[in-house]
Amino acid sequence: MDNGSKGRGAGINTRNRFSKLETEYISEEWQQWEEPVPNPKTRFIEEESRTLLSVSDSPDLGHYYSVNPYRGCEHGCVYCYARNSHEYWGFSAGLDFETKIIVKKNAPQLLEKLFDSKNWQPKSIHLSGNTDCYQPGEKTYRLTRQLLEICLRYRNPVSVLTKNALILRDIDVLEKLAALNLVHAAISITSLNEDLRAALEPRTVTAKRRLQIVKSLHEAGIPVGVMTAPIIPGLNDHEIPSMIQAAAENGAVWSAYTVVRLNGAVGAIFEEWINRHFPDRAAKVLSQIAACHGGSVNDSRFGLRMTGEGPYAENIKQLHKLACRKYFKDRTLPDLDTSLFIKGGQMKLF
Repeated sequence: MDNGSKGRGAGINTRNRFSKLETEYISEEWQQWEEPVPNPKTRFIEEESRTLLSVSDSPDLGHYYSVNPYRGCEHGCVYCYARNSHEYWGFSAGLDFETKIIVKKNAPQLLEKLFDSKNWQPKSIHLSGNTDCYQPGEKTYRLTRQLLEICLRYRNPVSVLTKNALILRDIDVLEKLAALNLVHAAISITSLNEDLRAALEPRTVTAKRRLQIVKSLHEAGIPVGVMTAPIIPGLNDHEIPSMIQAAAENGAVWSAYTVVRLNGAVGAIFEEWINRHFPDRAAKVLSQIAACHGGSVNDSRFGLRMTGEGPYAENIKQLHKLACRKYFKDRTLPDLDTSLFIKGGQMKLF
């Protein structure tokens, strides 16, 4: 039976590991009203945040500075590692992650405060380090656009990762940033197979549209690449060369990847999903994912968790490496400029 909700990635709400209370079904009548509703509506929860910048000292990422104006993501990508972070706010990593979106309404003010701080040294910040900054709610809240405008005013470099065409709304700001060598853009492309894309990432634009976004950004002079991530052995690994070729043909200058890992509640969410959508190959896919991560579908080992190990992971690595060498030959991504930063923004120019 298909327990999924229309237009959603997760088919279940997993238990919050921080919750002290747990519901146990003791009769069929309870199940009738406890199960997820057929088509849950999205709820936006506005908050005034105390902090905005997240700093990662992970050996896999180095000193990675990210800004996420939204917690939770309506795109509903079933594999998303950020699902687990929703549990810190009292929600489930499952349907709650897709339907209860926390909006940091004061994000622009916090970024200005950060840039005005005497301790701030100009460095690149990354929008969408956790959840997509151009998810559907951005059309209303416009927080990402305001953050980009602040980066332009202060001349602070920024990079953006998304799988939503809404980024083209802000192409005017991105062009100005690019003219000063202050921006990189990346588009996430997981599959060129529309049936697979729709199942994996139900509230995202098609792969064809994403390639058009790459082309539009390239033609506007904005350095753009693609994240072919995550690679899921047995589902999309064979598409690596074709995804990179298509991206290159539309102007991308680089590509990166990760091998899927199913930490925390994401394991149960993904297992339910693949048994619902691909029951004929579910066991094989889960087995191959585990083979990439030391026999388990989850992996927290620095140096290995992003790329995996073993024959399946090595095949993915070589496919990606050879495709990049072939299609991105002689293409380079310029380093972003940190020397133009203006303390206090453009106000000091007057």
